[in-house]
Amino acid sequence: MNKAVIGLDFGTESARAVLVDATSGALLASAQRAYPDGVIDEKLPHSATPLPPAWALQNSDDWLSALTALVQTVSTQAGTDPSDIIGMGIDFTACTVLPVTATGAPLHTVKAFCERPHAWPKLWKHHAAQAQADRINETALARKQRWLARYGGKISAEWLLPKALQMLEEDPELYAATDHFVEGADWVVWQLSGVLARNACAAGYKATWHKGEGFPAADFLAALHPDFSGLYRDKVRGPVVPPGQLVGYLTPGWAKRLGLTTRTAVATPLIDAHAAVLGAGVTDAHTLVMMMGTSTCHLLMSERETLVEGISGVVEDGIVPGLFGYEAGQAGVGDLFAWFVKQALPPRYYEEARAQGVDLHRVLTQRARRQRPGQHGLLALDWWNGNRSTLVDANLSGLLLGATLETKPEDIYRALIESTAFGTRVIIEAFTQKGVAVEAVVAAGGLTENALLMQIYADVSGHVIRVANSPQASALGAAMLGATAAGKAAGGHDTLAQAATTMAPASEQRYHPIAAHQRVYETLFTEYKRLYTFFGRGQNDVMKVLRALKSQSQKEC
Repeated sequence: MNKAVIGLDFGTESARAVLVDATSGALLASAQRAYPDGVIDEKLPHSATPLPPAWALQNSDDWLSALTALVQTVSTQAGTDPSDIIGMGIDFTACTVLPVTATGAPLHTVKAFCERPHAWPKLWKHHAAQAQADRINETALARKQRWLARYGGKISAEWLLPKALQMLEEDPELYAATDHFVEGADWVVWQLSGVLARNACAAGYKATWHKGEGFPAADFLAALHPDFSGLYRDKVRGPVVPPGQLVGYLTPGWAKRLGLTTRTAVATPLIDAHAAVLGAGVTDAHTLVMMMGTSTCHLLMSERETLVEGISGVVEDGIVPGLFGYEAGQAGVGDLFAWFVKQALPPRYYEEARAQGVDLHRVLTQRARRQRPGQHGLLALDWWNGNRSTLVDANLSGLLLGATLETKPEDIYRALIESTAFGTRVIIEAFTQKGVAVEAVVAAGGLTENALLMQIYADVSGHVIRVANSPQASALGAAMLGATAAGKAAGGHDTLAQAATTMAPASEQRYHPIAAHQRVYETLFTEYKRLYTFFGRGQNDVMKVLRALKSQSQKEC
């Protein structure tokens, strides 16, 4: 009988689990569980004190309760003997980082600290550290830090350095009480195995680690704040380990809690989007994988390291050993569409959705599908949650141009979809202009279910887009990590490439560019790039002026 592995996918609002055949990748069971506290962006749980603007936190208790329920559910559903579950892999949003004590206890679980926002895990989309990110970038540029160019010339407010610096400056007592800053993925693996290891994926892309050069130097950190110099030495210590390696086995306590055995291997994790590359069956160079969900992450591998504007990093062994993995991304995609549906629709659209028994996205998509490219007369910038690539600026905001008294919700909805496709094309061109070829495009994630969206992306990019066949590509990729950690001798695989080759389902669904649509989108993309430069590269800072006025007003209230 074949062995099985579990893949756990920790997302923004919920977690998912799959139990799959370790040899073929065949799905044996799956489950999903929402986090009770979800995204904490208004006030702390059980507290009336509001959070400042641009904060986004999570509750680490939600992660463990979800993990427990999901593993128990999928193993019960499949009826798999616990001794046959040989491995467990995890993917996670990043940079989702939490401060912990020496024993790994999150600071928000310490009674003395639970009412202090900085004690809680900062979710990837916590953007309140933009001022710190700006200072880090300015200081790194002034001090000619070589590592900065590997991240397109800027690091993001979403990453470890700005978040840690924000904590030091705003709550130095908590910073001093922090023994480790730990990525959520590494913390969960630590709980399961009893071993703290830093995964190379998050360390490289989010904590500015380099395989050959290590972390930024202490003198650079001291230039930011005198008490910051020991960050990496004291609070981010521990081995950095490639993805899919064996970290350890389930502790007796966790084996009992999950109904598994202490021979279940626990793998080094990956960032969620990066795990989707494996789940899509991609282990070679020059295939761009778009993980499309609340945000979109663009992953590409190459045989060489090249400096590309606005990328979120290039990391050797960051996705698959032996290749350089590049990451870029858009900070708001599915979130952008969800915002519009939640905030901007008149009652008749709700009535239409109820009458058809579908959700509002389906109604808007049906209406938008009837339009030809350019018919709505609109153009948008997709920066409602800031710009991750290529501008790396969380202080940018959205723009809608061309609206009239005749503009309908479906017009705006389609224009927003098109704006995200234009943003993806900017990223593709940033790669190709620096000689990093994009020869194929694969899409994964929940947004691939929208055929209109996928066709627009094909038309705008000019690429045939293949859709990953697994509806849970990240969770499947995480399962591949578990299979590799277990190893072939235990019934798994010896390398990630072997696991991805045999465990990823084949896909025949493809979207081909339509020539007539491409011609219209070329015109619109030209105008999009003009707006991109005008509002994004300092020619007009009205977006930042407005954000500053909003922030000041909120502080005065």
